[in-house]
Amino acid sequence: MNMKIKFSKILTVVSALIILAGFALCVRIFLGGPEDSWICSNGEWVKHGAPDTPKPTEPCGDKAATAMTEVKLFYYNPGLDEDASGNILCSRQGIAPVTREIPATATPIKDTVSLLLKGELTDTERADGIETEFPLEGLALKDASLDDDGVLTLTFDDPNNKTSGGACRAGILWFEVEATAEQFAEVRNARFLPEDIFQP
Repeated sequence: MNMKIKFSKILTVVSALIILAGFALCVRIFLGGPEDSWICSNGEWVKHGAPDTPKPTEPCGDKAATAMTEVKLFYYNPGLDEDASGNILCSRQGIAPVTREIPATATPIKDTVSLLLKGELTDTERADGIETEFPLEGLALKDASLDDDGVLTLTFDDPNNKTSGGACRAGILWFEVEATAEQFAEVRNARFLPEDIFQP
């Protein structure tokens, strides 16, 4: 009789473990993070993570869930960039971040810099003293390429020559783009093309 009771207890424990394992698997499938999921990008499903994750059956459209990633856009706060006499220094000291979320894609650096160039600030951010001259008419980021040494080359189109206009102004615009690009760990430094972009 004792053997039967002991076997019954073991069977109960094993059954409970199997049920828990099944529950954990279901949680992983339905609540798993972006590392083992699909996202909808440009009308196509884009794979992230484990190769055996099944592709969603629903169409890739407005209702498809999109993974998001948090980035920072660096604009300018002149109140942070003054000397003891209140003179503007036109330095990196005034560069200030704002937080945004963008869809997770294969080109996060290019997407983030392109968003910076739109110059979209909230009323709260402006009230906090943050400002920018972006957007600039005609200015666009054409390409972003990162080499094996961590040097990021950003190629711009500025048909109306809107990125010049004095050392202070051009420098601040430069610093905003530079800080936004260099927030990414893989970027050691950023260079801009053409070479006369963001110049006085």
